Amino acid sequence: MSAKTNKNDFLNYKKSMVTAGLALLVMIIAGVTYQGATPGTGFWNGVIIGNFARALLGVSAWFGDNYGVGIIIFTVLIRTLILPLMVHQTSSMLKMQEVAPAIQKLQAKYPNRKDPEQMQQLQTETSALYKQAGVNPFASMIPLLVQMPILIALYQSIYNTKVLQTGTFLWVQLGQHDHTFILPLLAAFFTFVSSYLVMMGQPERNTMTSTMTYAMPVMIFLFAINVPSALSLYWVISNAYQVVQTWTIQNPFKIRADRAAKKSAEKARERAIQKAKHSKKH
Repeated sequence: MSAKTNKNDFLNYKKSMVTAGLALLVMIIAGVTYQGATPGTGFWNGVIIGNFARALLGVSAWFGDNYGVGIIIFTVLIRTLILPLMVHQTSSMLKMQEVAPAIQKLQAKYPNRKDPEQMQQLQTETSALYKQAGVNPFASMIPLLVQMPILIALYQSIYNTKVLQTGTFLWVQLGQHDHTFILPLLAAFFTFVSSYLVMMGQPERNTMTSTMTYAMPVMIFLFAINVPSALSLYWVISNAYQVVQTWTIQNPFKIRADRAAKKSAEKARERAIQKAKHSKKH
C-alpha cells in the first residue's frame, strides 16, 4: 500500500470518528430527554435494548411521536456510530483483495496439503507476504464482531418496543405487513446495489460472492414481507445507508482506476528495466 493510500485511510477514519461522536451525542440526548418507560429487564433486554429503545423513542418524540421518522433517523444514527468500524473493515478488506493473487500463487507453489514441510513453507511465505503488504488477515473480522451486537440491539429494540408498531408512516401501518410490497422491494433493491458495488470492486469474482450478491436480496425480500413494516422500514434505511457508504469509501470505479494505474506503472517499470538491460548489452 502506498503512503498516499495510508494517508487517505487515516483521513477517512478520522472523519468517521468525528461523525460517529456527533451521532452518539444525539443518541444520548434523545435517551436522556425521553420521559416514558421502556420494556425489558436484565442486562441485555433492560440495559442495552432498553437504552436503544429510549433513544429511538426520544428521537420520535422530537417529531411529534412520528415513529416512522424516528426509526429512519435512529437507524441513520446507529449506522453513523459504527462507521469507523466499517471504514477500518473496508480498508483491511481492500488490502486483502490486493494480495489475494499473490496468495493464490503461493498456494499453487505448495499444493500438497499433506506434506508438513510444504505447509510450513507456505505458512512462512504467506506471513512474510502479509507483513510486506502491511496486511493483518484478521483485522477485518474484529470490526464485524463489534458491530454485529450493535445492529442486533437496534433490530431488537424495534422488534420489542410495541409502541413503535402503533403508528403509521406514509402508506403503511408500522405494526402490519406492507401489503403493497414496496418496502420489501426497496430493502431487496438496496441490498443488491450494495452487494453488487462491492463485487464490482473485487479483482476477481468467485462463485460464492456472485451467488450471495443475488441470493441476499431475495432473502431480505422474503423476510421483509413477513415482519411488521417497522422492521421493513429499518432494513430499507439501513441498506440504503450501506449503498451510500459503499459508494463513498469503497467506490468500485475508483478502485478499478487505481488498480489499473498501479498495473500500468508496474508494466512501465518492467519495460524500463528491460530497456536498461538491453542498453547495457549493446
